[in-house]
Amino acid sequence: MAWLLAWGTSYAWVWDWANFLHLCDLAVIFTCIGLWRGSSLLISMQAVSSILPALFWDADFAWRLFTEKHLIGGTEYMWDVRFPLGVRLLSLFHVVWPVLLIWALARVKYDRRALPLQTVFAVVVLVLSRCLPPEANLNFAWRDPFLHRTLGPAWLHLVITASTLVVCVYWPTHCLLGRLFPAGTSTSSKLQ
Repeated sequence: MAWLLAWGTSYAWVWDWANFLHLCDLAVIFTCIGLWRGSSLLISMQAVSSILPALFWDADFAWRLFTEKHLIGGTEYMWDVRFPLGVRLLSLFHVVWPVLLIWALARVKYDRRALPLQTVFAVVVLVLSRCLPPEANLNFAWRDPFLHRTLGPAWLHLVITASTLVVCVYWPTHCLLGRLFPAGTSTSSKLQ
C-alpha cells in the first residue's frame, strides 16, 4: 500500500488525476486492493485485463532500450525528459506486474467471473474516457491505436474498441488463466 501511495501521488502530480482513468492505472489500484484483501475476484479481473498489455509494454520498452526504436509503441514517455526520471521509473512496475499477478493467482486461484465483470468495467471506463477531451484519447476512446482515427460515430467507435479489447486481450487471457489456475468462485483467499 505504501508503493501505491507513492506511485499514485507521483502520477497525479505529473500527469493529473484524469490519468487514473487509464485502464492500466485503474488495474494497478485494484491489483493492490486485491492483494491487500486477498480477493481472488479483484486479482483475476486485473489479470484478465493486464497481463497481455503489460507484456506488450515490456516488449516495447526492452526493444527501445536495446535498439533505440519502438517495437509497438506505448512507452515513448519513458524517454521523454519533460517528465521527472523518478516518476518515469515508477512505470517499471509493468515489468514485474505479470509475474506478480501470476504469483497471486497461484495462491488464490482464478475466479471465472473476472471476464464478464472486467468487460462491464472496461465498457464503463471507455464511456467515461469519451467524456474527456479528444487530445487525451484515454483508452483509445477517441482514436484507435493503429490507424489513429475515429472508427465511425462515438457509439460505434466505443463498440469496436470494447469488442477488440474483449476478443483480442480479455477472452484469450481468460481461457489461459482458467486452465492454469482452476477454481470455484471464491471471492477471497489468503495471500500469505
